[in-house]
Amino acid sequence: MPTTRRPRTAVALGAAAALALSLSACGGGEAELSAADEPLRVGASPVPHAEILRFVQDELAEDAGLDLEVVEFTDYVQPNVALEDGSLDANYFQTIPYLEEQERTAGYDFAALEPVHVEPLGIYSQSLGSIDDVPSGATVAIPNDPTNAARALRLLEAEGLVVLADTGEDAPTALDVQEGGRDLDITEVEAAQVPRSLQDVDIAVVNGNYAIDADLSPADDALALEAAEGNPNANLVVVRTGDEDDERIQLLEQLLHSDETRTFIEEQYEGAVIPAF
Repeated sequence: MPTTRRPRTAVALGAAAALALSLSACGGGEAELSAADEPLRVGASPVPHAEILRFVQDELAEDAGLDLEVVEFTDYVQPNVALEDGSLDANYFQTIPYLEEQERTAGYDFAALEPVHVEPLGIYSQSLGSIDDVPSGATVAIPNDPTNAARALRLLEAEGLVVLADTGEDAPTALDVQEGGRDLDITEVEAAQVPRSLQDVDIAVVNGNYAIDADLSPADDALALEAAEGNPNANLVVVRTGDEDDERIQLLEQLLHSDETRTFIEEQYEGAVIPAF
């Protein structure tokens, strides 16, 4: 991915720490401060986002004085719609490149907080055993939203399956696939539906959360995965601009970036989801 600008406000973890919340309190002692009485409603994709939030909800939030409600969404559109209309206080499902694209196209005024985890995109197949087995003219399904389509195309390029035109800082699209590579027949599919297309195509590029949700193991089943190191596509919490200093938001940030949450991610997902803090 090209280097992307940070959204208008990136809340440092130090701001949350300034609340003087002790993480040791999360482990069983009395919390040093309590959040506002009103619950914090956070929208999330079921896996792994909602699972991570429910770990925080079950293991950390009560002792920290945070009343956390988790609302699940199975697509990448409605969580931002619900945040914009006030149905949610925050959402946790997207990356900075996706947020920036949504801000450009939908006019949202949102702020991204600190990275929580990375879900590497993977290339999967029900019929092929390795990248070397991908034939010329193979059929491939990729996500249809611009951000994840660009990620998918770059992964295909990294594996020598396509040649992309130099688009500079602009995200590549299927129209930027040039002669060379293996002359793939590319179909764009709504991201959540890509795993279902595996039976109809030779290979598919699947988002990490949807792969896990479809009982695919990125570590074991993927023919290839995005590199994690230096990956700009970390998932993070997003709020309406101006809500960054909400006490409940800062408490959530503190808990999501705790040692306890890091350990949960590492043990629960075994490399399929990687802490980004």
